[in-house]
Amino acid sequence: MQRHFTTLMAAAAIAGAVALLSPGRVFAATSEPADQRIDPAPCVAAVTANDDEQIVAICSPLIDNEKTVKADRIKALIARAEVYDRKDMIDRAIADYDTVLRLDPTLADIFNARGELWRRNGVRPRALADFAAAIKLNPDQAAAKANYKSLALEVERLGAMIAVNNRPSFNCATATRAVDKAICASPELANLDREINAVNTKVVRQAASDSPRAGRAMQREQDDFLAARNASFGRPDYDLQKAMRERLDHLMAVVRN
Repeated sequence: MQRHFTTLMAAAAIAGAVALLSPGRVFAATSEPADQRIDPAPCVAAVTANDDEQIVAICSPLIDNEKTVKADRIKALIARAEVYDRKDMIDRAIADYDTVLRLDPTLADIFNARGELWRRNGVRPRALADFAAAIKLNPDQAAAKANYKSLALEVERLGAMIAVNNRPSFNCATATRAVDKAICASPELANLDREINAVNTKVVRQAASDSPRAGRAMQREQDDFLAARNASFGRPDYDLQKAMRERLDHLMAVVRN
């Protein structure tokens, strides 16, 4: 009886040893550690030191690690986006802000920051949408409110400019002079004529604010230019485009002074 018990114990011991050495058991014993998170402290230190190169080098692994705590990942993404912004790597900065807002879509400041990047990239509709989103999240977000207002005015001005692009200051449908018809036929000359008229109006208004006499004098100067232009057009030695550019340059100099 004692010998049989001893034999059973020996067999059990052998079976246990085989189980420990089996492939499945070896895999379980060598599985990766449960916690592979990266310490955020070096990233925080790089941000505190305002070291752009170290922020990108040290914070990027923290960002890419799936086990990084969301709050730490967001802070690292924002820090790296700001570096990309300073380096004028706008697309990369936008991409980082995209990720931040996927992780936390309640950050008004980040919507505003991304909107500013879209604006610099010339993508005005997305910029307006981001500024509006920031204001919706935080109606007291002063920067977003100012950005939205200024961009809305810019879009309005651009729309007005597009509406009159390649059109002179007068109605081409009623043009009778040869010089007017030439201006209507040339987009470049048409834009020059419109600009001359707009700047002259400003110059006359500014002069008239000092005295009515000064305003009338500035308008006579413009009338003299138009009379000389009309009389000279068609002569072999007359360059209409050059004359118009010189007139615009003169008016712009008056405005600057």
